[in-house]
Amino acid sequence: MIVVAGEALIDLVPQGTGALAGLTPALGGGPYNTAVALGRLGSPTAFCSRTSHDAFGEALLDGLRAAGVDVSGVQRGAEPTTLAVATIDASGSAAYSFYVEGTADRLFSAPEALPAKTRAVSFGTCSLVLEPGASAYETLMRKAAAQGVLTALDPNIRAGLIPDADAYRARFTSWLPSVTLLKLSAEDALWLGGSPREWLAAGPAAVVITHGGDGLSVFTRDGAEYSVPGEKVDVVDTIGAGDTVNAALLHGLSERDALSADALASLGADSWTRLLRFAARAAAITCSRAGAEPPYADEVGAV
Repeated sequence: MIVVAGEALIDLVPQGTGALAGLTPALGGGPYNTAVALGRLGSPTAFCSRTSHDAFGEALLDGLRAAGVDVSGVQRGAEPTTLAVATIDASGSAAYSFYVEGTADRLFSAPEALPAKTRAVSFGTCSLVLEPGASAYETLMRKAAAQGVLTALDPNIRAGLIPDADAYRARFTSWLPSVTLLKLSAEDALWLGGSPREWLAAGPAAVVITHGGDGLSVFTRDGAEYSVPGEKVDVVDTIGAGDTVNAALLHGLSERDALSADALASLGADSWTRLLRFAARAAAITCSRAGAEPPYADEVGAV
């Protein structure tokens, strides 16, 4: 079982250019997209979050169920669902503004225990910023790491939600001893400061950096670095691409029985290259269609 912990929200996606373009609601949130992608790829997956009882909250749970994701551990609340308003530039890249005050997902509380047979837990995005939920997810991360469970982190920076950048950077650094696999975009890496080697020295067994259409790179504790190019595709938008990478990496590691720090350390050039290429293929498919629509296993092929 791979557990994905974090927010589920509604993306309001523009159907054109300009501030007054029509908006279409779509299921989203970085952790939510990661869970859906894992389920579609065929990995046993559970979602750990808090969702609203409103119509959007019900739709979010229906989307998880349709992907085969276990939602039995999802907490519920009467508060409204978080909204993220996207704007799409000429290259298909998305930027967001958020409506988060008093919403259900930020009131998450850490569960007493993870589901049985949990082998990995994935964290990231808004859920690690918005209190009081952020502290609860942080507690869950540290507890899972202490139990020897692989922890994956994608900070997926949303700078507009971070009131104190320096405080967040310090908090990010404090998480690293509890992180096994760190994945982040080149833009996030620049915003955070530091380098893959510095982050590896603080705890993770591997650091994956995404470079948009230019591909992915991985850095490992033994000093190795492996890279693959991006897959060429006609980009509709990039919504959910990074989340698909998260899922593809975890799915591929699960298929290799490599969901541990020691197993990550033992992966060589061939295994990492195959894994990164699989993630690049999966992300490219997501970019080829509107909104966060990650691929199914039969679309992306073997790991």
